[in-house]
Amino acid sequence: MTRRYWNINLKEMIEAGVHFGHGIKKWNPKMAPYISAKRKGTHITNLARTARFLSEACDLVFDAASQGKSFLIVGTKKRAADLVASAAIRSRCHYVNKKWFSGMLTNWSITKTRLSQFRDLRAEEKMGKFHHLPKRDAAILKRKLSTLQRYLGGIKYMTRLPDIVIVLDQQKEYIALRECAILGIPTISLVDTNCDPDLANISIPANDDTMTSIRLILNKLVFAISEGRSLYIRNRSVIIAVRNPQTIPTDVVPIPVMFLGLFTSGIQALIFATLAAAYIGESMEGHH
Repeated sequence: MTRRYWNINLKEMIEAGVHFGHGIKKWNPKMAPYISAKRKGTHITNLARTARFLSEACDLVFDAASQGKSFLIVGTKKRAADLVASAAIRSRCHYVNKKWFSGMLTNWSITKTRLSQFRDLRAEEKMGKFHHLPKRDAAILKRKLSTLQRYLGGIKYMTRLPDIVIVLDQQKEYIALRECAILGIPTISLVDTNCDPDLANISIPANDDTMTSIRLILNKLVFAISEGRSLYIRNRSVIIAVRNPQTIPTDVVPIPVMFLGLFTSGIQALIFATLAAAYIGESMEGHH
């Protein structure tokens, strides 16, 4: 997996509150390697680790997207629902932002049946078939369609299991993570200081309670997915053009390849950690 530069900025993470963890009494000892300090009863996340694992996650989703793989974003917090939907739509990913139904992935045959019913009802409504039914029957079908849209609307175009699942709150989406583990689906998860970093393939230590923190992490991942998808589309266009020379346009430009890496030496990581400590000190003083 090629390392790339994703513009993961220390000051930006500090301003978003990515470094704020939970109170020192509410923590998981497995998160000790990802905690840099304790300030006024609160654990502070090591942002050098955050940047490292976020960079790895961006590399992973970029490579997967460039191969045409599919993604599922899971975040059912009420405050984050709109954020999850907009980010997923922007990057053409599937999403669940209302409620995770147990067995959504492990009982995929049942989920497929529900999705098929959902698509059929949508088609019937668009064709105006509801208008030809008795009012009572039409009302029942509309309520059913509304419920399906609410809970399955984000995965209505999903025809198979996703290749990678991104989870925004490990504790709230624990069932989703367990289903992915059972099925062997790679997962990327935000982990706050009260989480278990071993439950996901890539755990990004970050504040999973503040919307600014979630937005920052999600935007980085979504940007990487979008870049990967663009590369996939360009490569497919080139392959099609090569197979059909008559379709080659005169303005084809070479595809740029990024070779920049993040944290390629221990010295860079040490400098980052030092700067993080300084910024966090200033931020804590301003925060309180």
